[in-house]
Amino acid sequence: MLELDAITAGYERGKPVIAGISLTVQPGESVGLLGPSGCGKSTLARVAALLHRPDAGRVVIDGTEAGGWRHRAPRAQRTAFGVVFQQPRLSADPRLTLADLIAEPLRANGRSGEPADKVREFAARVGLTEDLLGRRPHEVSDGQLQRACVARALILRPRWLVCDEMTAMLDASTTAALVHAVESYRTETGAGLLAVGHDRVLLNRWCDRTVDWSTLAS
Repeated sequence: MLELDAITAGYERGKPVIAGISLTVQPGESVGLLGPSGCGKSTLARVAALLHRPDAGRVVIDGTEAGGWRHRAPRAQRTAFGVVFQQPRLSADPRLTLADLIAEPLRANGRSGEPADKVREFAARVGLTEDLLGRRPHEVSDGQLQRACVARALILRPRWLVCDEMTAMLDASTTAALVHAVESYRTETGAGLLAVGHDRVLLNRWCDRTVDWSTLAS
């Protein structure tokens, strides 16, 4: 289980963005977190994925409390998460080809020697054709780049996925393709999913349950 227990967090000391927020996601469960822009959803998502240290509260992953944040998190906990952000151009190194972008987690975790077929496999999962893998971010559309970012999030086969407004900037067909890719992976592996967004219809269709931010913050 992924447990967020009484999380208080912000970006300036003494000025929390969120305060006392608790939420759980069971293995294999997909939970939608619904709320307006600026309410603190993304901050909670970053805390959940060990990317932002909370000021108070606990993150418990599969029964073990988080042992650190960002690069100081234990590798086993850090690699348990795959994360997809809203704006792919802010989360992708513009110098990398899409193939290198997808393979980035492998290199970062000492697994760069794994077969190139693995990159092609995960590219195919998200609908990226091989002719796109040699291109750099400025040579592809936002939708194509976000597909590569989803493949990057999946390639280490994480147990938990955090998708923060993953489809907010995408057209309907790309949204459907990426939701299908994430759901296929979740069904195959039993991974848990926290999907953050403001589109109630999408989250209700995508997730097992949807949690309204107002019920957490009350």
